[in-house]
Amino acid sequence: MRLTKSTDIALRIVMRLAVSDEWANPTTREVAEVMGVQYTHAAKVVAQLQHLGVVRARRGRGGGLALAAEGRSLSVGWLVRELEGVGDVVDCEGEVRCPLSAACRLRRALRQAQEAFYASLDPLRVEDLVADPTGPVLLSLQPN
Repeated sequence: MRLTKSTDIALRIVMRLAVSDEWANPTTREVAEVMGVQYTHAAKVVAQLQHLGVVRARRGRGGGLALAAEGRSLSVGWLVRELEGVGDVVDCEGEVRCPLSAACRLRRALRQAQEAFYASLDPLRVEDLVADPTGPVLLSLQPN
């Protein structure tokens, strides 16, 4: 299973914000610089995280990003499912329809494998991702 670049960026941003008690209200640009991602990608991801209620964003003086109150206890499996969206691992009904689609067993097996992947992430919480030794490393990151 391979995650999209957006999901990867989102997980990194959430992890950084989860340790940001000491790094109050960073801007999207600051987070992008520290995490080594393009600002435009970070801005799209922050908007998506805000829509999901994972991140709070305020504009203007004293503004910035913060993890929502329940953000540290979010299930990583839930977050990845939301970010990746629902869909099959393979596109059997795409531009060129697969000739096996009427009698294929692979599609179901891949769906089950995908769900097993997400299920393995379900018990993992954001706070687990930022526990030592990761948290201190996240806090030590500086803009590139």
